[in-house]
Amino acid sequence: MGREKDANVKGDGKAKHKTTKLKKLSDHESAGAGGDSLRNSAKPTKSTEKTDNGKNHKKVKTPKTPEPGNSPSKSVKQEPQDDDFTVKKKGLKRKRIKDESIEGPSYSTATPTSKIRNKQHGKEDESDGEAQKKKSKKRTEKTVKKEEEEHPVSKKPKRTKEEIEEARLLKIKKKEEEEQNRWRWWEEEKYEDGVKWKFLEHKGPYFPPEYQPLPDNVHFYYDGKKVKLSLAAEEVALFFAQMLDHEYTTKKVFRENFFKDWRKEMTQEERLLIKDLDKCDFGEMHAMHTAKVEARRNMSKEEKQALKEANQKIVDEYGYCLLDHHKERIGNFKIEPPGLFRGRGEHPKQGMLKKRIQPEDVIINCSKESKIPVPPAGYHWKEVRHDNTVTWLASWTENIQGSIKYIMLNANSKLKGEKDWEKYEVARKLKSCVDGIRNQYLLDLKSKEMGVRQRAVALYFIDKLALRAGNEKEEGETADTVGCCSLRVEHITLHEQLEGSECVVEFDFLGKDSIRYYNKVPVIKKVFKNLKLFMENKQPGDDLFDRLSTSLLNKHLSSLMPGLTAKVFRTYNASITLQQQLKELTNQSDSVAEKLLSYNRANRAVAILCNHQRAPPKTFEQSMANLQVKIDARKEQLSLAKTELKQAKKEAKAKGSSDPKRQTLVERKKAAVKRCEEQLLKMEVQATDREENKQIALGTSKLNYLDPRISVAWCKNMEVPIEKIYNKTQRDKFAWAIDMTEADFEF
Repeated sequence: MGREKDANVKGDGKAKHKTTKLKKLSDHESAGAGGDSLRNSAKPTKSTEKTDNGKNHKKVKTPKTPEPGNSPSKSVKQEPQDDDFTVKKKGLKRKRIKDESIEGPSYSTATPTSKIRNKQHGKEDESDGEAQKKKSKKRTEKTVKKEEEEHPVSKKPKRTKEEIEEARLLKIKKKEEEEQNRWRWWEEEKYEDGVKWKFLEHKGPYFPPEYQPLPDNVHFYYDGKKVKLSLAAEEVALFFAQMLDHEYTTKKVFRENFFKDWRKEMTQEERLLIKDLDKCDFGEMHAMHTAKVEARRNMSKEEKQALKEANQKIVDEYGYCLLDHHKERIGNFKIEPPGLFRGRGEHPKQGMLKKRIQPEDVIINCSKESKIPVPPAGYHWKEVRHDNTVTWLASWTENIQGSIKYIMLNANSKLKGEKDWEKYEVARKLKSCVDGIRNQYLLDLKSKEMGVRQRAVALYFIDKLALRAGNEKEEGETADTVGCCSLRVEHITLHEQLEGSECVVEFDFLGKDSIRYYNKVPVIKKVFKNLKLFMENKQPGDDLFDRLSTSLLNKHLSSLMPGLTAKVFRTYNASITLQQQLKELTNQSDSVAEKLLSYNRANRAVAILCNHQRAPPKTFEQSMANLQVKIDARKEQLSLAKTELKQAKKEAKAKGSSDPKRQTLVERKKAAVKRCEEQLLKMEVQATDREENKQIALGTSKLNYLDPRISVAWCKNMEVPIEKIYNKTQRDKFAWAIDMTEADFEF
């Protein structure tokens, strides 16, 4: 689940591109989810300066370091760019500096003397640079030419047509074998209610390696003096040292929580000595970590292959289980290693120590007839269960929030697939009774009981705005995030009139994952009057729905329809919105590229409804600029192709229809023009799609809230390959839907 982030874009450097055939979505469509605008990360800047010979010389600056207050957004993968037309780039790229220090204490190993020496030599190097440039260039050209003559580079031989065809057939055969071996569990009879499996065997979880002490040449310093830490304290100190480049280590809450937990791991002598985090010097430990990261990055091909093979051995041993005698992939078979807790948003527990999980903390779940997993030597399991009413293989309780962690099967497994199928079937059932439920909560808006009125208003919001219900939690234990039932008075503002609409409710709060929800919504008068009533004589920090909880709401919903919860409303509204939007936006006569744009626009409407946001990719502006260069080049190519077609027609007309070669040339030029037009349209669609979705996370709703059968049926109706909608992993996850869905499916 591509993380949804809320941030603000400073400066809209859109790459300009014309899309004559395409109509952009209007601004009011994106107002639904609102949300903060997103910040762009700092970028490298260039300046020019004149050298001694008067020529302009480009001087490249290193990327600016983010301020401690600016959280770097997680990079998001861009879709592969169109390879139909490649623009050749001149010159060599400057090697990018990957690890740059953040503001704060410097841990550079350079001495002051060496810095001064470098500064003195700087001017000399700069003045001599131009003079040496031409000589070195000539020398390089001669050397390269000589080396090529002496040691000609062995080029990979081109494959023959037979070899290409053989590879294609092999790929098809492999795909067919995979399909034949696939467990088609959806065609089997379901077990009785509650039973998830009848046979389960696995190897248990994979534990992270034990801590290895620091080498003798790496030290920790306190108040300028070298201190040898105990192993437990040293390991926790290294966790902090590894994060020195991250802004977390500058946050007061993070530092306080870390220091408090670190002191618990120290010996009595260490606690008496180390009393101030500001006097601690983790520089050498940080440098060691950075060197290791760099070494991993620069591993040879052979080393990378050896590491890959070692990891694959672990996967082969621990990454699979036998479920009802079928081999199934396990999703997360590794126990989380110890480290410092970060949390999402401004979490009050950030910086606390995530302790190492031992086998004595782990409960194993498997069938009685199976071979029970063997714990690591010298250890034992906390408990071994044989519960076939649950889907987890192992569980343990983590120490930060006291929540239970599970080892579960992969997303494409039978257990996950059945759960998804059931989820969407319950949402489909809601379709048949949703009108009755809506009529009921509209009547409840006039109830004499305050609790019933609050429940009715909450249901109105959950239904119309697809808000999450919100869970009860202890104050101060988690980040200050809320849902519908936990809204406070400070989270809404009532407007009798706003922007031409009456009875407008302005929402502003942090939702799941600390993503801001900001929306201005006109509501019916009954809801508006009730909200006024709920807010009377209350302080900003008081609960808006003080007589309602998520559990009470779900209890009421389950009485209206078996299995109905507030979350089902969200799934129902997301899926029904996709189906309606696809019908409105898609035309059978459109090209595949245009149909995909329509699909993404329908998906976008759902993502906005569900407030699924993301920070724009760091490379977004550059990526759009590159795409625009391709579009411009393709336009020139199209113009040239049209000119050549015109000329060919002219020559064919002059020679008469008797010359078949001329007619063949005309047909070939026509095909070239058509091909260029199709490729140009594809690129323009791609540019529009990227621009519209730069701040919207489409993947979350596609994988978690949208019934895949809607997409499969649409693909079959519109003759769009399913591979254009779902990648390989997603197709495996929704294999049940792809196999069973017909073109006439209706949600």
